[in-house]
Amino acid sequence: MKLLNTKSWSLLLLLATTAFTIQAKSPDEGMFPLSELSRAGLKSAGLKISEKDIYNPGKVGLVDALVQVSGCTGSFISGSGLIITNHHCAFSAVQLASTPINNYLKNGFVAQSHEQEIEARGLTIRITDSYEDVSDKILSAVAQITDPSERINVIKKKQQELVAEAQKQDPTIKAEVSEMFIGKTYVLFRYKTIEDVRLVYIPRQNIGEFGGETDNWVWPRHTGDYSFLRAYVGKDGASAKFSKDNVPYQPKKFLKVNPKGVNENDFVFILGYPGRTFRHRPAQYIQYQQNFLLPYVSNLYEFQNDRMYEAGKTDNNAALYLATRIKRNANVLKNYKGKLKGLRNIALIDTKRKEDQALSAFINSKANLKTKYGTLMSDIDGLYNLINQDAYKEMWMNNIYTSTSLMRVAKEINIFKAAMLEQKTTQQQAFFELNSAKLKTNLEAIYESYSQYADLRIFAKMLEDAHAFQGNNQIESIQKLKFQDPQLVGAYAGKLITESKLNNSAEVFNHILANSKSLLAYSDELLKFQSALDFDIQNFAVEQKRRDGVLNKLMGDYVAVKELYQSKNFIPDANSTLRLTFGNIKGYSPVDATYMKPFTTLAGIIQKGNLGEADFDYPSEIKTAWENKNFGPYVKKELNDVPVNMLYNMDTTGGNSGSPIMNAYGELIGVNFDRSYDATINDFAWNDSYSRSIGVDIRYVLWVADKIDNAQFILKEMGI
Repeated sequence: MKLLNTKSWSLLLLLATTAFTIQAKSPDEGMFPLSELSRAGLKSAGLKISEKDIYNPGKVGLVDALVQVSGCTGSFISGSGLIITNHHCAFSAVQLASTPINNYLKNGFVAQSHEQEIEARGLTIRITDSYEDVSDKILSAVAQITDPSERINVIKKKQQELVAEAQKQDPTIKAEVSEMFIGKTYVLFRYKTIEDVRLVYIPRQNIGEFGGETDNWVWPRHTGDYSFLRAYVGKDGASAKFSKDNVPYQPKKFLKVNPKGVNENDFVFILGYPGRTFRHRPAQYIQYQQNFLLPYVSNLYEFQNDRMYEAGKTDNNAALYLATRIKRNANVLKNYKGKLKGLRNIALIDTKRKEDQALSAFINSKANLKTKYGTLMSDIDGLYNLINQDAYKEMWMNNIYTSTSLMRVAKEINIFKAAMLEQKTTQQQAFFELNSAKLKTNLEAIYESYSQYADLRIFAKMLEDAHAFQGNNQIESIQKLKFQDPQLVGAYAGKLITESKLNNSAEVFNHILANSKSLLAYSDELLKFQSALDFDIQNFAVEQKRRDGVLNKLMGDYVAVKELYQSKNFIPDANSTLRLTFGNIKGYSPVDATYMKPFTTLAGIIQKGNLGEADFDYPSEIKTAWENKNFGPYVKKELNDVPVNMLYNMDTTGGNSGSPIMNAYGELIGVNFDRSYDATINDFAWNDSYSRSIGVDIRYVLWVADKIDNAQFILKEMGI
């Protein structure tokens, strides 16, 4: 990673003495920023290499082998840009590369040479280059601002200015300001981006998704959730879009793969880009999650998936292009149900309330704190009371466009038409010619997964739900439709979909978007409905921005006074920035009278396969090799079998998918891909008794590549 200048580095050191200070002698709650490695207690926990071998500013370390693969993590494992990540992280790219004839999603894909590698459409690679604390620059800009909406506007403007300045200084990077603590700490990250990513080796679906939704978020697990990609750049070494002339990227660092794996209780650690956690929020936030967001989204996604499954039963093409959306929905659905179960099991709302009551008493016990924070807890309560009053409207508005593809199409077209109408009449065609290609690209991406069958039924449910809203949750544009009979709402939704020419992509591209005049001349009831609804959404967005401004200030104060109360600084919540977590290979007891061992084996695949369920289908070659004890060097002697998945007590969340699991020497021994059902609550709370994450053992990856998929070239490239 790049060495920062003296001023930047002094700011970085500030992170180690203020916002991120933490002491940890054993596996502990926390996703440690790189600035905190010296304080994490890694050596006493079992790390055999120097902490500087992981991260050492100005020098090459293990962190330089880490990449962000869209919303996941991956790692370089060869000097020729080979990356290992999860099967589900490459899923969408494999889907886009698949056809009914060449169904790589089902049958897998093995490229025996660079020339055979396929473009991984939609995937990009980001590599953390450097970072610096910019909290003072942002907070000083809002120090005198009392208006909540203006506070948010100024913070966003300052973030944009810092990003623009960083990118001007180094045009080869992409900059991003991340909020480490809401309203309190901000860090500017610089990233290198690689645009040309290719599929190298994808296991077949009944390996990469073995267990399906039956086993999702469940232990014991037997899923080969891995895939291999390769990063390509232009011949000059710069990032470039996909081209046959591009060459494999040569990373500064790649991980050594250890085919011997690990044993129970061994020290392990993960580097990755965990998504978002919310552990430093008050009781009211947890209550909102438990009472509103989690059940609402769970019910909605369940309905959506049922309709999309129905669409796929009679249309193989629909089954293929809806697969990614179904998978994402199902993953969130089960995760949210697990969170609901966990929140109730540990009574987190009650725990948070007691913590907040104690915090309030602490504030009132000290005159200086009472003067500064005396109304903090009542202000938080008042804000969430307001949020709860129209929670269903907010959630509905947040989901209408992701639920209904044709509504997104209508929105794209209406936005473009509005922009065109802002031009002089004589300039409209020129504007169209200059910008319509981007519009068409956006629409093509939507139509790729459009199913009229599913869209119509999901849209009908969304309108029926909104029509039934009462009080502050009512949406004006929908109430104006004045349906006397609720049964007519669904029929109206169906009419909007079926009678719109937007329902036919060929009609849109060939006729409506033929030129500026044809676009401006076209209108229908769906476009009018979207326009009216968007007016309501934009009006509500003004109030939401005001609330965000209030929340920003309140949460900054909340964390600040809580740190004073507990006499310690906190690890910041995850926010898709590079973090480290560590722990041990370790089983657990999720319920009374049970103990879950930390390794599963090939035998478990056979046992589940004997159930005859579709989710437990697996390649016959696996059973043949297992029966013949054809384990090769990948056998774990204590088990007399090949280990498939493993369990450990590291602190992970979404975004850690694909993170390399490393042993005490920094060698790759597995790939993280999931959590146990009890650990879905990790986003809100972590505890060693129930928080377990799941990874695919590198010995299974190597065994399948060698004995099942004839991908020995992968082993050779990794130096096995």
